Amino acid sequence: RTWGADSDSGAIYAVSDIHGCADELAEAQRRIVDDARAYLGRKLLVFLGDYVDRGPASSKVLDMLAAGPPVGFMQVALSGNHDDEFARMFRKPSIIGDWLDFAGTETLASYGIDVAHVIKTKGVRGLQGLVAELVPEEHIAMIEMMPVSLQIGKLLFVHAGIKPGVDMSKQTDMDLMWIREPFLSEGPRRPLFVIHGHTPVLQPTFGPQRVAIDTAATATGHLTVLKIAEASFNFI
Repeated sequence: RTWGADSDSGAIYAVSDIHGCADELAEAQRRIVDDARAYLGRKLLVFLGDYVDRGPASSKVLDMLAAGPPVGFMQVALSGNHDDEFARMFRKPSIIGDWLDFAGTETLASYGIDVAHVIKTKGVRGLQGLVAELVPEEHIAMIEMMPVSLQIGKLLFVHAGIKPGVDMSKQTDMDLMWIREPFLSEGPRRPLFVIHGHTPVLQPTFGPQRVAIDTAATATGHLTVLKIAEASFNFI
């Protein structure tokens, strides 16, 4: 699921790995809007996935995405591995135990579901029923519609990275949402520059033909915003 866009996209703002941090997302959007006031060209906001898990407000983050971008912006939201796993669990409730081992407790809490209490009082089947009742179908459908990458000219926006040296037509969604090595060490080994999250870093980190912008918002309370405009990269 790769989307392409006109290479003349003006200013591009990229944010990754929000992980249920709705307040931090609102603050990042304020920074973006303030920065963009002086810019008259087209403005594109790209989210690199992982909207759910870990933080306290996954449901609110998904509501914010569904509400669309700030006035004057276009928006593309890509899927991350945590989002994909959430949607898979919703469609196949029998895997909820494995999903909760991976993550998910905080996500369900954001929908008003106390996982430990429900399992203790109603069992796993009761938990499955509450998920079906309280998680909006619209949230899951939105995740399922998300592309896993966006290419604008030689820039590739993706959650995790790509298999080095492999044509984009042969990459799988799993590659793009889950990969770490050898991508982190080798880069794309294609005529591309990759903007990605997934692997947390203390500060935005450049590697071979790539930049990592997941700066662990749940731990730091700060979402990194990458601005790309006029062939330069800046962090705001």
